Amino acid sequence: MMPARGYDMTPTMYSPDGRIYQVEYAIETVKRGTLAIGIKAKDGVIMAVEEIPRKLQSAGVTQKIFQVDDHIGVAAAGYIPDARTQVDDARTFSQSHKLIYDEQVDVETVAKHLADKCHQYTQYSGVRPFGVALIVAGVDQRGHIIYVTDPSGTFLSYAAVAIGAGSEDVNSFLEKNYKDDMSIEEASALAIAAIDMKGEQKEESKHIKMAKITDSKKTLEKISDADVERYAKVAKEKYPKSP
Repeated sequence: MMPARGYDMTPTMYSPDGRIYQVEYAIETVKRGTLAIGIKAKDGVIMAVEEIPRKLQSAGVTQKIFQVDDHIGVAAAGYIPDARTQVDDARTFSQSHKLIYDEQVDVETVAKHLADKCHQYTQYSGVRPFGVALIVAGVDQRGHIIYVTDPSGTFLSYAAVAIGAGSEDVNSFLEKNYKDDMSIEEASALAIAAIDMKGEQKEESKHIKMAKITDSKKTLEKISDADVERYAKVAKEKYPKSP
């Protein structure tokens, strides 16, 4: 990156070549985070994240997957404290929507709300952009939905997507192997294979945490470590050539 020469002091200032360096720095933070993946299946959505806990850390608590509403979950890559702040805001927004309109909020509405918040932090001096990208996934009246928000305030819909370190190569892998008619089980195996492309630990699946939202329950459910291990075996058999 070219020297900012003072144009990176505030997110309200454009450089002469039309760049906002503070936003670019925040996006770079996302690229340094561990992987998070969202995949749309024919019967629900899957979220998978790479978490490498320290030896004495409690491994049973997922730090990068959050529940926003019964039918909406979030997976994060980047500066996780910023993710917690955004998730708290999304939870309040979702509950307020339910109280006002007496119906569950759409996934797109939550994604747009979070993206608008991110955009606000690029417009005021004395603040910094959020250093995190979010995969907002869920099942609503429109079907299975996955959105990605980033520090600039952009939000885009995907069938399958990866964010975090090495996401460009992982997204290429997903483009080659994703199919519209995948089941939850097949999508789970694909997510694990995608994470293990770049992950440091390939012999075990303890570094992978997963959650799903299915058509039948429309509630975010944590996928057990035993099921993750089972999906990992399927992934090794089905995608043996993944690096």
